[in-house]
Amino acid sequence: MQKADVIAAIIAALTAQRDQAAAAADQARETATSKENIAENKYDTLGLEAAYLAHGQSTRVQQLTGEIATFSAMLDLQPADSVRPGSLVGLEDDCGNLRWLFIGRGAAGLKVTVELTEIFVVTPESPAGQGLAGLTVGEVVYLGETEYALHSLI
Repeated sequence: MQKADVIAAIIAALTAQRDQAAAAADQARETATSKENIAENKYDTLGLEAAYLAHGQSTRVQQLTGEIATFSAMLDLQPADSVRPGSLVGLEDDCGNLRWLFIGRGAAGLKVTVELTEIFVVTPESPAGQGLAGLTVGEVVYLGETEYALHSLI
């Protein structure tokens, strides 16, 4: 598995989320400014609610655009000897099951599939990210109640 392929999959997923949020913002903006939604009394708040929704979706678009730029910059990171942001980490439990994590600076909880393998994005601030920080191949980490050996570091 190539780290560049994982980052490309993360960027593609974030781009899809951004495009969906942008479309939702456009639709909410249209609803908020529609002549049909002019308030008839103080209790008629559809236009106002749509404006708040448009603002929230626009903020989400900006956040996702920033995350896309952050992950794009990670394409240039050189491999490291220990876990840090930009690391693709393979963890093996005592039953031999392999779990893959990507340490990112955003997109926490995002799951992508590359070469039929699920990769979860975690941030350095997350409990998993904190537990993995600085570890090298062969070291052991406990995530929850499960013990994992650091199997791969890309």
